[in-house]
Amino acid sequence: MIFPGTTVEVTNIDDTYYRFRGQVQRVCDGKAAVLFEGGNWDKVVTFKLSELALVETSRKK
Repeated sequence: MIFPGTTVEVTNIDDTYYRFRGQVQRVCDGKAAVLFEGGNWDKVVTFKLSELALVETSRKK
């Protein structure tokens, strides 16, 4: 399940942001707004939920 604050990766190979990872800002009507931060730029882009995959962020021991 994708919620705000979740880290996701773009899985649509036809998209400019393919394999980029970002943080979900909001979810509405089957779409999610994802924030990408990269050095000197920030960008929020909207994707269909089917184009995103959860990223495991917990540390393993």
